[in-house]
Amino acid sequence: MNTQKLKLKRAERRQYRVRKAIYGTPQKPRLSVSRSNLHISAQLIDDLNGVTLAAATSAGKKSGLKHGGNVAAAKVVGQKLAEAAKAKGITVAAFDRGPFRFHGRIAALAVAATEAGLVCTSLESMKAKTAPKADAAPAEKGKGDKPKGEGKPKGEGKPKGDAKPKAEGGEKK
Repeated sequence: MNTQKLKLKRAERRQYRVRKAIYGTPQKPRLSVSRSNLHISAQLIDDLNGVTLAAATSAGKKSGLKHGGNVAAAKVVGQKLAEAAKAKGITVAAFDRGPFRFHGRIAALAVAATEAGLVCTSLESMKAKTAPKADAAPAEKGKGDKPKGEGKPKGEGKPKGDAKPKAEGGEKK
């Protein structure tokens, strides 16, 4: 099977795996995200009635974006979608990332939408992932705290055993 078909199959399987646990209702619609190299789009879908409730994209002149394929554009799309959802009275959504990892533009869109009022992800978990770790002051000198130059001299390893003489019977003549 050629590599492009294989990639498509894998993406399809990922999408089905993510999607089987998420179902949109009028009270809690599914926030579906789609991205390409140039643009990103998101829509709120009511799966019960098969209707798109609100949508936002980085494509087109109405978006007001110069480049649609970056994190800044994803943040703007997330904010626009949240505003459109607020106008319809929607405050909560189930996030459907599709075949994409929750990383980069996808995560930026989800966080921006949540900050703008459409709750679709937990900001506490996102902050915990991105926050720098607390200053780890060395309390005790451990194994890895040796200054250079201490320890075994270079070249001293396991002693080499006596080499066994090779059998002469197996040689070709």
